[in-house]
Amino acid sequence: MAIIARSIIKSILSREQMEGVGARVRRSIGTEALRNLDPFLMLDEFDTDLHSFFADHPHRGFETVTYLLEGECQHEDFKGHKGQLGPGCLQWMTAGRGIIHAEAPANGYTGRIHGLQLWVNLASKDKMIEPSYQEFPADKVVSVSPTPGLDIKVIAGESYGTKSPVFTRTPTMFIDVKMAKKGLTMEQSIPADFRGFIYTLEGKASFGGSKHVADAHHTLVLSDEGTTIPVEALSDNCHFVIIAGQPLNEPIIQYGPFVMNTKEEIYQAFADYERGENGFEGANEFVSEIKKNWKY
Repeated sequence: MAIIARSIIKSILSREQMEGVGARVRRSIGTEALRNLDPFLMLDEFDTDLHSFFADHPHRGFETVTYLLEGECQHEDFKGHKGQLGPGCLQWMTAGRGIIHAEAPANGYTGRIHGLQLWVNLASKDKMIEPSYQEFPADKVVSVSPTPGLDIKVIAGESYGTKSPVFTRTPTMFIDVKMAKKGLTMEQSIPADFRGFIYTLEGKASFGGSKHVADAHHTLVLSDEGTTIPVEALSDNCHFVIIAGQPLNEPIIQYGPFVMNTKEEIYQAFADYERGENGFEGANEFVSEIKKNWKY
């Protein structure tokens, strides 16, 4: 069987906008240009500082994937879970039936905070499961260097025979690629039934069978046919991520932080949140220490 390389069928420049309190993000998936890309609901590249803060807020029906590239940030939820992320750390949070949490720069940290947050939809059978976390410090995120100057971190899925230990309820691959020198090439395998995209962070490269050229802050939507993604660096210091997943092919009804399959389920999510029921027990009384101690 012939190997088919996927092509780029759409390119979206992610423009900076404000989010939360003082936070700057570049959003592509989750905008009018690309409302969602089943099974993905949103992608933000956040690039901010100590003045940013995401106050206590709820989620239901999906997962958030936070991958920190630079900086130190803290998080806390209403079930007593709290922690801190540093450069290269990964947090894969399953909101499930309900979570309320806050995120902010770590206490005492005053530098740049740069990373990615991806929202992955959950199948209807998983939307009301208990919330949970998978957290990996930088030294536990697996990596592979197939050739000198090509460094790959396997956040989820597999690359060049190296598999991530992350469990993905919605089958997902998330590959972080750095190419140090112009002229380097790589080829990432992708399951035939996955839908995916590339997000560019730095440098310029040629992507896919169509040899689409893109520089930083672009979301490149991949064609659905094919099992490989070829890339050639057209500058030094190219950095991008390849993200793909198995489509759920289910209705998506989203209202802010709640993502369900029907309007009735969305109404129920708001009612549960307001009443402190069905996964949101204690929501009305919860105030995070992050919020209490916020100074900016």
